[in-house]
Amino acid sequence: MRLRIIACEVLFREICLCAAHSKNVISIEFLKRGLHDNPDILRSDVQRKIDETDESIYEGILLGYALCSNGTVGIRARGIPLVVPKAHDCVTLFLGSKEKYKEHFTDNPGTYYYTSGWLERAGSKVERKVQDGRGLGKKYEEYVGKYGEDNARYLMEFESSWIENYSRAAYIDLEFVRFLNYNEQAKEIAAQKGWKYEELSGDIRLIRKLIDGEWNEDEFLIVQPGEEIVASYDDHVLGRRPARDMVKTN
Repeated sequence: MRLRIIACEVLFREICLCAAHSKNVISIEFLKRGLHDNPDILRSDVQRKIDETDESIYEGILLGYALCSNGTVGIRARGIPLVVPKAHDCVTLFLGSKEKYKEHFTDNPGTYYYTSGWLERAGSKVERKVQDGRGLGKKYEEYVGKYGEDNARYLMEFESSWIENYSRAAYIDLEFVRFLNYNEQAKEIAAQKGWKYEELSGDIRLIRKLIDGEWNEDEFLIVQPGEEIVASYDDHVLGRRPARDMVKTN
């Protein structure tokens, strides 16, 4: 099959590795990390890439995304199927299953997860969020322009308060990128924050299955032309329904 994948750049190494070993012909486009921080932008950017796809070339479009703070909700398939893993966020894609994700999430609340791709593409996001919460950065200035200084300060403090809810850092270890030693960087961040530190065994089986076309119903959502993604609010995570007022953009 000829497939196009649109994915977050934190999955760069994993997707490229799987594509290199796949029998399918894969075209890849990566979007900048962090789009899930603004779900509306994520949705808009991914949909635009879908709409720009030459459907005469490909048999399907793959998303290297998950629910991602509802950022994929409302994304529509046009003339060819759209395939997305049934997952809450990219942590599931690095751990290998939504069941493993749920187990870790339930047993260890307050955990911030790190991967090699996240660290090399985003750096220490924790530090940036803390700085922004002190009123620094372009985002604060934008809020001042839109809402005034008092409201801007409140919004920044609210957005940075997430850090107080974390007490543990977990680095997801994948053997093929172990030589990069990004676990040391994650360990250092945890020490600076006074968080407990742990390393988890990763598994890229979901990424491989996505690219190889092994789309079983339990793990992947296949959105047919004329349908859109919805949140299912159950163990399936994602669902589909007929798209409303769908008009293809040229």
